[in-house]
Amino acid sequence: MKKPTRVNHQPEVRLPDGNVSVTNPIYQSVKFTFDSLAAAMSREARESGFNYTRDANPTTRQLEMLAAEIQDAEAAIAVATGMAAIWLTLLGNLRAGDRVVCFLESYRPSRIAIRKFLPRYGIEHSMISVHDHAAIERELAREDSRLLLFESPTNPMLQVADIAKVTDIARRHNVLTVLDNTFAGLHNHGRFEIDYYIHSLTKYANGHGDTMGGIVIGSNERIQAIKPLATNLGPTLDPGAAFLILRGMKTYYLRYRQHTENAMSVAKYLQAHSRVSRVYYPGLETDPGFALAQSQMDDAGGVLAFELDGDKAQAEKFIDTLELFATTASLGSTESLVSPVRLFLGSDLSSDELQRSMITDSTIRLAVGVEHVDDLIADLEQAFQAIN
Repeated sequence: MKKPTRVNHQPEVRLPDGNVSVTNPIYQSVKFTFDSLAAAMSREARESGFNYTRDANPTTRQLEMLAAEIQDAEAAIAVATGMAAIWLTLLGNLRAGDRVVCFLESYRPSRIAIRKFLPRYGIEHSMISVHDHAAIERELAREDSRLLLFESPTNPMLQVADIAKVTDIARRHNVLTVLDNTFAGLHNHGRFEIDYYIHSLTKYANGHGDTMGGIVIGSNERIQAIKPLATNLGPTLDPGAAFLILRGMKTYYLRYRQHTENAMSVAKYLQAHSRVSRVYYPGLETDPGFALAQSQMDDAGGVLAFELDGDKAQAEKFIDTLELFATTASLGSTESLVSPVRLFLGSDLSSDELQRSMITDSTIRLAVGVEHVDDLIADLEQAFQAIN
């Protein structure tokens, strides 16, 4: 074989029988083939084989299988970002004339998708409060209501939805339920009758702030219903990214436990601080969502928000003074993060909506990392001292 040919048809390394890699390899290939056309057309090939990575890839399939199992579901579709997962469930289940219902206390990009972009395709929306069960009943009972998109706990104010009540209302009115479960994590809420779970794998699943991904999880029937759109639309998760997320998942439970323990300690510290007027964290017994969170979740997670007793300038100085908390809008990474809520997460809301969402210029969100909690509290304390 000539060398110009050899560099394109490289030597193959085959492991002896019984000799296996402890870590699964990355199938960093766009294309797959079979020994023959007959093999490619076999039932096994059509049901579980691989042809083109936009359709399926062994590495991404491993991630899909793992995530579905942890969520106590049957199947999943991994995509490039969390927003791609949200759009896949919206476009895969809505058509012109339909209505999507969502909560005001929601992730900002989700609100923008629903309020700014969906109307272009003739899809209307109703935006109500997560706590207004009368409005939820009324809006889901509308003849054109097709899908409910919601979160619990909500981003950024950690409001807890009564998932059993909300899903019961939706089922009675034949409305699909889509739960953005990113804050709660893959291990929470699996016992509820949710049609689609969505996660930003960028967050707790990957856990290291270096890889983006999203996933839609549900029953085999639900996932197969939107799989053709995922294939055609092409929001494909690269197998290299899938590998990094799979690597992150090995420490998922260890990290989530530490995130939660640290967040609880920070929440208690803030609750007792004279410069804090309110803490939003469902792990605190004084939080309005505590009892509901205790009944629905194994743990309260690593994100909290609080109201600084001060004005906008003091809140900004507080954030800028922090040294261990990086100023950014993400969460679920090993390092701690801080966000000015109104600026980063509520800039699309009107004055009335901000008031209803309990967001002010002094509302701050913390995504607590896995550092030693004493260092995190010391950092917060020096920031408080700077604004005195």
